[in-house]
Amino acid sequence: MDIDIFFQPVDESLLPDSLPDACLGNSLMVNTTGDIPELTQVQLAIFGVNESRGNKANLEGENAPDLVRQWLYRLFHHGYDIKIADLGNVKAGNEIQDTYFAVSQICESLIKEGIIPIIIGGSQDLTYANYLAYQNLEQMVNLVTVDPRFDIGLKDETVDAYTFLSKIVLHQPSFLFNYSNIGYQSYFTDPKVLELMNQLYFDVYRLGMVRNNLEEVEPIVRNADIVSMDVNAIRKADAPGISFASPNGFNGEEACAIARYAGLSDKLTSFGVYDYCPSKDEDGTTAHLVAQMIWYFIDGYYNRKQDFPVGDRSQYFKYTVALESKDHELVFYKSNKSDRWWMEVPYQTGQNSKYERHHLVPCSYADYELALRDEMPDRWWKTYQKLC
Repeated sequence: MDIDIFFQPVDESLLPDSLPDACLGNSLMVNTTGDIPELTQVQLAIFGVNESRGNKANLEGENAPDLVRQWLYRLFHHGYDIKIADLGNVKAGNEIQDTYFAVSQICESLIKEGIIPIIIGGSQDLTYANYLAYQNLEQMVNLVTVDPRFDIGLKDETVDAYTFLSKIVLHQPSFLFNYSNIGYQSYFTDPKVLELMNQLYFDVYRLGMVRNNLEEVEPIVRNADIVSMDVNAIRKADAPGISFASPNGFNGEEACAIARYAGLSDKLTSFGVYDYCPSKDEDGTTAHLVAQMIWYFIDGYYNRKQDFPVGDRSQYFKYTVALESKDHELVFYKSNKSDRWWMEVPYQTGQNSKYERHHLVPCSYADYELALRDEMPDRWWKTYQKLC
């Protein structure tokens, strides 16, 4: 499909002539004419979505992508060969479903070409459109959201920023293998929804636990195909331009660290930041933070290790731990390139071949230590339940 038809060009005024050579604004291939750049060598493609009808608390968020660009273009990159295009902004459709269609078609086209979309929202229900892009790619995917709440609604509710997750979970045919939430806050969470997450063997991580050990986020994000970051997960002191302001949440440095972990993931193929609310961002602090989050994602991407343990595993240390109490033998792999860890979870070859890419589960040294104490790592057990 010719995706040019979906885009409005970037206003040239966002690209000042006086930018130093090493700024991203001078290194990106930016669509300023209405014709998107040649994508043959492109690795990452940024685009904004001027669509906020999915969040009634942020109906004036249509210009959010350009406000982020004002800061993003001024940030410096450091030595890597930039192959990034800025495609412009997706035109909002007459109906919100028209915008979903455009976003899903764009993401599908880019992912097929091996290009990672970086989406600047727009409301977070655009994650649903991003998810639909994988429908024709014939692969099961893992979704990670950074969100203070679970965006679960009633079965018959329309899709919006507060219900999109239920639409993803209930979508048929299903191609969702796993969902992980990073940073939910208990006082915003219905216990019944938390129970549902556990029944579905999804991975959910409370804000306090994550902040106490941020490094444990890395294997969660390393297992994702899609990462969707809601800026409402950041506390108001660091991000005033949000529609659901709270005194608690991630700080700016933590949000950027999570974005960098996403960029580092060899498995991840799409990334989005959503629900920036310009009308509440008087001094541009939140736009600047979103730009830095995207910078960290880009920096992570250009520091990828390409060490997902497939094929020849001679470059990995293999550790086998027998759990006496569970009658299971756990196999761990450690990369000698990055010191990152994976667990091997058994599955039935052939019968569940569509799950083959999910049986190697990113983990941490802490999971290996659990196994040495004859305890079953939660990540292993939940994956095992889905593969059996």
